[in-house]
Amino acid sequence: MTVQVIEKVSASPDAIKPSPKSTGVQIDPLLVTWNGDDDLEHPYNWSLARKWAITILLSNGGLVTLMSGAMLAPALKSIAADLKTDEEETQIFLSIFVLAFAFGPMVLSPLAEVFGRRPVWMLSSCFYILWNTVAGFSQTPGLLIASRILSGIGASAEFAISNPVLSDTWIPEQRGTSFSISTFLPLLGPALGPIIGGAVSQSIGWRWTFWILSIYDGLLVVIAFFVFPETYEVILLNRRADKLRKRTGKPYYTATQAASDTLKSRLSISLTRPFRLLVTQPILQVVAIFLAYNFGILYLVLSTFATLWIERYGQSEIQSGLNYIALVIGYTIAAQVGSRMMDRLWAYLKAKAGNNTAPEYRVPLMVPGAVLIPLGLVIYGWTAEKHLHWIVPDAGIAILGCGIINNTQSLQAYVMDAYRQYVASAAAASQFLRSIAGFAFPIFAPAMYQNLGYGWGNNVLALTFVVIGWPAPFLLWTYGAKLRAMGKTQK
Repeated sequence: MTVQVIEKVSASPDAIKPSPKSTGVQIDPLLVTWNGDDDLEHPYNWSLARKWAITILLSNGGLVTLMSGAMLAPALKSIAADLKTDEEETQIFLSIFVLAFAFGPMVLSPLAEVFGRRPVWMLSSCFYILWNTVAGFSQTPGLLIASRILSGIGASAEFAISNPVLSDTWIPEQRGTSFSISTFLPLLGPALGPIIGGAVSQSIGWRWTFWILSIYDGLLVVIAFFVFPETYEVILLNRRADKLRKRTGKPYYTATQAASDTLKSRLSISLTRPFRLLVTQPILQVVAIFLAYNFGILYLVLSTFATLWIERYGQSEIQSGLNYIALVIGYTIAAQVGSRMMDRLWAYLKAKAGNNTAPEYRVPLMVPGAVLIPLGLVIYGWTAEKHLHWIVPDAGIAILGCGIINNTQSLQAYVMDAYRQYVASAAAASQFLRSIAGFAFPIFAPAMYQNLGYGWGNNVLALTFVVIGWPAPFLLWTYGAKLRAMGKTQK
């Protein structure tokens, strides 16, 4: 197998313009750029304390998002009894939140490229708090569904903003390390959500599962006022140009924005960019399909996980929630070990290629993920089917979680490296199909397990993954550069 090596993928601040000293090129004096690689205003050169504060804040925001998605699972029976809904409609209360993740980033990501990461994250968080609070007051299924999808749009800022901010502030050689920290808290969400949700719904009522998260996210918004500055270098340079125009009266501009650009023109281009990228970039289409099946399988399994323990193992809502700890163990192992392997593989392949880089250097980490996902599905399915001791299906779910995170981290890092200038829009485009799959797969989960059982049902999922997932790393490694070259140039 061979991989085409490309130059540095816009990995450094001076990718915006060449240095006149090194190239002899005459630079327009009105063009505003960074003052070399060591410009202290570039986010790459901020202090470690400042960068970690931003990373940990967004990590907490991700925790809220993933807890919101899973927290209702143990409380679904209580909600169904209060709102008088059947099993299929009750399942929508859980999965409709994930559907919002498909459409929210397609709007929020381009807005973040026009107005900046900070204001979009702040306003989206406030939007989430409003509608998540309303969900707790719902007296009808319709209001609960509406408030869930609206709060999901606000919560989807995690998928629109977090990875772009990591790309803004951390150099590619540190991306794995930043992933290991930024994903640690969010990956606790699928475990903490059901545990807290089960305890809360059993003690003070399911409505408090919403209100507790609204209070927590409100505290994060207050903290963000003090620790979350703007990180997007395009916005920072545009602000520098604006200040120079006001101070001197001269038409200073940047490489991405002319002095005469209007807000309307920038919005018209940006708001369509995720859709244009998805339609015109073959590599994003391939990544989107792989992410979609990963996410769909995960949510299909999670949507029935609490039901397995309550109905088949006779556990209480609180006890059923504790089994999600197994999933988080798998997540954490993959995030911490995989992210460090990602940095080492990147450094090794970069040195081997004469200090040149390529997004394909993120692909090797997909190989263990491709093995672990079907293995975890089979172990979890058949041990649950045979009603073995709870620790065995939990081991299977941990292996599945480990594989899901390995694949997801690799594909996300690939997109970040391949679309450095428009990473927010590219990330949104790559995640569009996965969120639709995360919504759709759980809808047929109860019927599948009722008809096939946990064993044969998971066998079908595992076999389908082998057909789709095993060729994925080889396809990206061998043909990734060609597929990227086939994409149309975007503005």
